[in-house]
Order: sequence, then structure tokens, then C-alpha cells
Amino acid sequence: MALARVYSRALVGIEAPLVTVETHISNGMPQLAIVGLPETAVRESRERVRSAILNANLEFPARRVTVNLAPAELPKVGGRYDLPIALSILVASEQVAADRLVDLEFLGELSLGGELRAVSGVLPAAIRSRESGRRLVVPFDNRHEAGMVKNCRSCHADGLIAVLQMLGDAGQLPSCPRVVLAPDRGSQGHAAHNDLADIRGQTSAKRALQIAAAGGHNLLLKGPPGTGKTMLAAALPGILPSLNEKSALEVASLRSVANIKLDPADFYLPPLRSPHHTATPASLIGGGARAMPGEVSLAQHGVLFLDELPQFTGRALEALREPLEARAITLTRANHRFTYPASFQLVAAMNPCPCGFLGDPSGRCRCTQSRIDGYRQKLSGPLLDRFDLLVEVPRLSHQELSQVDNSAVHSATVRHQVTRCRQRQLDRAGALNSMLRTRDLERYCSLDNSGERLLQQAMRNLHLSARGFHRVLRLARTLADMEEQDSIREDHVLEALGYRS
Repeated sequence: MALARVYSRALVGIEAPLVTVETHISNGMPQLAIVGLPETAVRESRERVRSAILNANLEFPARRVTVNLAPAELPKVGGRYDLPIALSILVASEQVAADRLVDLEFLGELSLGGELRAVSGVLPAAIRSRESGRRLVVPFDNRHEAGMVKNCRSCHADGLIAVLQMLGDAGQLPSCPRVVLAPDRGSQGHAAHNDLADIRGQTSAKRALQIAAAGGHNLLLKGPPGTGKTMLAAALPGILPSLNEKSALEVASLRSVANIKLDPADFYLPPLRSPHHTATPASLIGGGARAMPGEVSLAQHGVLFLDELPQFTGRALEALREPLEARAITLTRANHRFTYPASFQLVAAMNPCPCGFLGDPSGRCRCTQSRIDGYRQKLSGPLLDRFDLLVEVPRLSHQELSQVDNSAVHSATVRHQVTRCRQRQLDRAGALNSMLRTRDLERYCSLDNSGERLLQQAMRNLHLSARGFHRVLRLARTLADMEEQDSIREDHVLEALGYRS
């Protein structure tokens, strides 16, 4: 047989389209040519595949070998095609029976000795393989990742020889172990998240945190150093509902593409991403030669926390504006476009001035107005307009810090209230209040006469933009939902405006 076909999976964004590895052997000078838009790592597989076949005591054809990775317009990256290329060459040279590979798909990078090494993006491939009805063969080190997908008939191998034994008469490869994923975090939440009951004082900030969680709103915390801004932000994922299976698989797929180790214990937890303020625009929104997902995508269905907000570069902050509105990011390269989801809650913290003590009763601030203006100039009006809640986090007295609050509410209790409030929104509009489209606001966020007059007056006095006006409506709708009210009252509008002033 001079022509062979073996199936594999590419990695384009978080999608894993089917790739057919076609190999043709013909007369001519001995050489191995790989076509089909391969990048450098794929072209280098020629040497890895040749050495792996020879070290498996098999024959590498001393003829002209042409390997085509179809479809040709799809970019091929990484070493994930080594195993299917090696198998297709063995089938084309009649060393392996072709009918044994019809219902199989293969992923894996080969070492020179024929061992299989782990590759990234196995989870999206396992999902698509399950949908196709074929069985996926992955490296041994990827077995747990493939085992996270229910009803995926995946199996694993540690090298080329083990795969060949499976394709012969020696038996089957071991199936990937089914990873047990517990969706219930229990009453104590998760150890990585701060509990609200452990945060002393800051009643108004905790209230704002619950509102942000209930409606999926963006939150900006402002106050002197050491007042608990970072602790409050780290507590937000702990009061968010657990992810459903579809959302959890999407989050896990993004981590798989970014080659981040997947922890089964975190599978259903909303992610919390907290990049350092030296992060570049590409690391925040995604990019690089291989168009990898950025922090906005890795925070999908979770929280992106930017501490010391004014310390980020102006270009990095301005790059956040589009994904905050579109809830997706498209990265364009010369030969392809990659789209990653970016539906996240933005939580940021900042000091009021460079030294952090502007307005503090101690009077320690010595910053000049020019320094203060320079510190804040990176925060443009359009960026600040995308925050629904702007909250002051004041310094606490020694008495407030040392006093034990027996009435403090734990995150698990708040999470139950947030879950119920979110379900009310989903039942009504099919989306959280922060995601309501403009045309939905008239239907779900109607005001009475007093509320309408109050909002009109606020637009004049606070100089609200159209975006700010709509965000006040969405926030007032969340406040009403938290009280299980069908209509938005004047006090809801008043509180919503208080978070915008």
C-alpha cells in the first residue's frame, strides 16, 4: 500500500479540528517531505519520526515519502503530529494494517528513542474525539487530562512500540482513568479563597462585593495600603456559584491550551487570575507567535484581579477595553484568526495617590498635585466608565481590627444568596444583569417616575455617559433582584448611583 491515512487533531484557539495525516510513498531519491502549512516544530518531526521508527526495530522506507497534513490552510504547530505521522508511514509501507486505525485518532510527540511525550491542548481534542465517535490515543502523561471528559473512549501509551502492539494482536491499550470531579465545594468553600467572615470591618466593601457577584459587575476598590483590598478581591471567587459542566470544560480547555496543569479539585471552581502589574498587553489579552490565550481568557467565567491598577502600563489597560465589552478576543495572524472567549469579571484595586495616604486622617500624604495627576493619568475615562462599582476601602481603627464580629457572614452563606439571585436573572432574561443588551434594558429595567427623574438629574450632575447610564440601570436591576423585587425602586437607583459617583 503506497497511500495511508491516519487521523489526528489540530489546535486552533480552543478548537481541535480534525487533521488527516496522508502519506504517500513513491519511487525517487530517499527523502521525507511534510506539507500542509507546518511550522518549524512540525517540520522538525522528520528527524524524530525517522529515529523513533528505527529504534522500534522497524524499517524506514528508503524511498520518497510525502506527508500531507490536511486541510492545508489550517496552521499546524507543535510536536503533536509525530505519532500519527510515524503510524501513517508504517501503514503506507505495509508494516501496519490500515484497517486497525480507522476508528482511532492519535496525539503525541515522539522522542528519538520512540517514547511518547505529553502535548498541550489534549482536553479540546478529547471533547471533539468524543463527538466524532472515534477513540483517542494520548501519551501516558496526558491520561488524566483526557480522563476528565465524560464518555470519551480515550486510551494512553508510553511509546511507539506500545501503540504498535495494540494495533497488532497483543491486545488493547489501557483506557485513560476516569477522573472524579466533585462539583460541590462543601460548606467551607475552597482553601485558596478568603472567607468573608475572616475580613474585619469593611461592611460597605463586603456589600459591594456581594452585589458584584450577584450581577457579574466590574468592581474598583480604592483606599490606603493595608486596608484589605486584596483580601476582598481574593474572596470574590469564593462567593461565586460553582461552574456547570459546560463552563468548567471551557475553562479547563483554555488552561489545557495554555499548558497549565489541570487540578481536578479546581475543575468546577471559578478561576481567579491575578497578573503582576508588569504584565504586557500580549500577556493580558493574548498573543505571541502561537497566539496563546491571555489572562482575560484564562479568567473566563471567573475573576481577573488587577492589583495596583495605576502601575500597569497605559497600553495594557487600554487593551482591556474591547474584551470587556465584546467578552471575546480575536487575535489575527498572517495565516489564521484565533478567537478566545473572555467573559470575566474585572476587579481592580488602587491607592488614592503614589504614597497611598491621600485623604488619610493621619495627614501623612505629601504628594504634590502633579504627582497625583501623573499617577492617575493612565486610568482613562473610557476605562473607568466600564466599572459598575467604585468603592472606598477606608483605614480601620485598632478597635475595629481587634473586635470580634460574631455576626460575620461566611462566604458559603453569601454564595447561596448569590446563586439564588443569579438564577432569578437567568430565568428572566437568560443572562446576568451585567450582560443585558441595550434593547433588553427597556424590557427588564423599567423605572417608575421618581426613579426616572432621579436618574435624569444624576446624568446632568454626574455627567454620565450613555454607557454609564446603562450600567447604572443594570446595577439597580441587580439590587432589586437581591431583594427579590420585580420592579426597580427609587432607593435601588440611589444606591446604584452612589457606587458611580
